[in-house]
Amino acid sequence: MVDEYKDNLIMGKSYHFSLMVIELYKFLTQQKKEYVLSKQLLRCGTSIGANINEAQAAISKKDFIAKISIASKEARESKYWLMLLKDSGYIDPEKEKVKALLKEIDSIINITTKIVKSSQTNAN
Repeated sequence: MVDEYKDNLIMGKSYHFSLMVIELYKFLTQQKKEYVLSKQLLRCGTSIGANINEAQAAISKKDFIAKISIASKEARESKYWLMLLKDSGYIDPEKEKVKALLKEIDSIINITTKIVKSSQTNAN
């Protein structure tokens, strides 16, 4: 994890997840010659951290909630692509790296959902 994100759990997790997605993308394109599903995962998987990072500079509580909500949606989309890659046989669900990706995306979904809910409650 990058030292810059050591004090912000969700930023660190999303950055680490992005690196894992990039590694998987390289494997899928180079080894499996799969380009469509992997590109979809690359886009949404790296977008999570970008939106969380952007939320740190939000101009209002509403803007912050909107950015974290987008990150949460991108996380859910990432999980969809990972499940599709797993169930179609492109990635092996028994591999530790795949297990780690699935565990990490579930964690990110849970955290971003909680951030959105608590921010909405505090905004009212």
